Amino acid sequence: MNKISTYVMMGLALFYFSSCHQHKESNVIITEKPKPKTPVRTQSMNSYSQSRKVNWVGEMYTIESKRQVDKSLPEVNVDENTRYYDNCVSVKILRKDGSVFFQKDFHKTDFSNCIDEDTNEHGTLLGVVFAGVKGNALIFAASVGSPDATSDEYIPVVVKISHDGSLSITRDSQMDTSNTSDAPEDEEGE
Repeated sequence: MNKISTYVMMGLALFYFSSCHQHKESNVIITEKPKPKTPVRTQSMNSYSQSRKVNWVGEMYTIESKRQVDKSLPEVNVDENTRYYDNCVSVKILRKDGSVFFQKDFHKTDFSNCIDEDTNEHGTLLGVVFAGVKGNALIFAASVGSPDATSDEYIPVVVKISHDGSLSITRDSQMDTSNTSDAPEDEEGE
């Protein structure tokens, strides 16, 4: 029995010494490496075109406007994860015989005097569309703002082309579009 009790005593001593031994704590924290962000592809707005015939100062004119992406322009960072190409809008006014009365490619820079710095930095040219006739001028509604389809952030601008071909661009101060009494007329008048 002496051998058995010796083994038991050695086992108990080993158990005692191993349980009294302090485990060294580690300050090492194991985490996953951050995954590199995949570059976001630059987005673009859909192209559109509009063509309308209008009676203006006693003559028939055809007004064409076309928006398309212009990849030669600087890209616009809408936010830290979203980039868009800017747009160009071509406006052409044709006489009854098909000759060109007016033609211009509009870019966001054409509206720089009407927009703030934030819109200039984070917005695109959204569009220039024919709105109507007012006196001897053709009125176009233009807008510069967020290209995100879910956003309603934009600055409205009025583009006025007079019968002599002169062009004026002003910020639209009349935001209420439901009041039709001040809306441009589709016929010559006023």
